[in-house]
Amino acid sequence: MKASAILGGLAFVAIAAWWNQSQDHKSFGCTDFAPGSVCAAGAGFVQTIHGADNAFITPDRLPPKGVPGAIDSAVTQENIDRTICRPGYARSARPAYSITGPYKRRLMDALHPGESMADYELDHLIPISIGGAPFNEQDLWLQPRKGRANAKDKNDLAYVLWRLVCRHEVPLAAAQKAISQNWIAAYQTYATPENIAKYHFQDGDEANGATVN
Repeated sequence: MKASAILGGLAFVAIAAWWNQSQDHKSFGCTDFAPGSVCAAGAGFVQTIHGADNAFITPDRLPPKGVPGAIDSAVTQENIDRTICRPGYARSARPAYSITGPYKRRLMDALHPGESMADYELDHLIPISIGGAPFNEQDLWLQPRKGRANAKDKNDLAYVLWRLVCRHEVPLAAAQKAISQNWIAAYQTYATPENIAKYHFQDGDEANGATVN
């Protein structure tokens, strides 16, 4: 009887996780569908189904609803070779720290009082490197640098998408939509082991102007 209950719970969690990822930018967690104990029991099962770290299954590290993403209207599919794909573009478009620093401090004071600023990245949900707005409150949020599904993971995704867009393998609008609707789901789609190995951000890339955030 106990075994049947556990199997039933695992199946329920698996279906819930699949349904959750099929929705467009809806922040439902496992516990929206089942008690926490059942979610914990099913985590390994869901991980096996997806073949990925379960940190990239739960949407608990997505930006707040007030940050849907914002794009730079000056960047279009037609001009990417002259804008975002030009070496140094993202760096030249990035606002100065004198602008972003105080804004980050205000967010930290409001959302994470007493915590270290170094533990969070002021992230462009849609990176400047794929046409995100350089400074728009709807595109900026505090992303943890530690733990699972962190800022480095999203930066890896951003770099892969930048390379794919600039190789004309993924349309600009598709990349922007994927990363803004659910960057964790986009990570599973685009930051495959093959793409990470092929396009992984290298230490010397920033010196060449290939910033990603």
